[in-house]
Amino acid sequence: MNKLISILIPIFLVAAALRLAAQAPLSPEQPCPMHASHMGADAHHAIVESHGDHAMGFPHDKTTHHFLLSESGGSIEVTANDAKDSVNIDAIRTHLEHISKAFSSGDYSTPMLVHDMIPPGATTMKLLKEKIHFKYHVVDNGGQVSIESNDPIALAAIHDFLRLQITDHGTGDPINLDAGK
Repeated sequence: MNKLISILIPIFLVAAALRLAAQAPLSPEQPCPMHASHMGADAHHAIVESHGDHAMGFPHDKTTHHFLLSESGGSIEVTANDAKDSVNIDAIRTHLEHISKAFSSGDYSTPMLVHDMIPPGATTMKLLKEKIHFKYHVVDNGGQVSIESNDPIALAAIHDFLRLQITDHGTGDPINLDAGK
């Protein structure tokens, strides 16, 4: 019995201390109880931006990215914020033309570098590359890669891949097909 009490007393004291700490007011230095997790998300976003600037060859803060889902797949579109920024417009077009060719051959090394992970859907897209069609297009101030397939597994992979791009790049594009309806 004494052994049981000697075990329970420290557990009780720890539980009481945790309860009191949870009720304590937040300090001005840490206004949010989820501060550490927010900082983790901010740090990850900063890494994605830094890796992206390096891998893509143009700065994220002078360009606008869109990753759009469609019934047939989706698209990646990047434009320069300044219509007179010929250096970044050329860099965008070179990058997206390269991405279209790389993805067609099953090479997803650029998004792996940017996101510091294998993006969801990329492995399936690589395996089903013969069922996915990538096409590069010039658009005003930049370029676009359309990604299309009529294979349901390939479509699901394309959508998973684009959803990661939307969230990691913070584009605000819809992550559901029916969001625009």
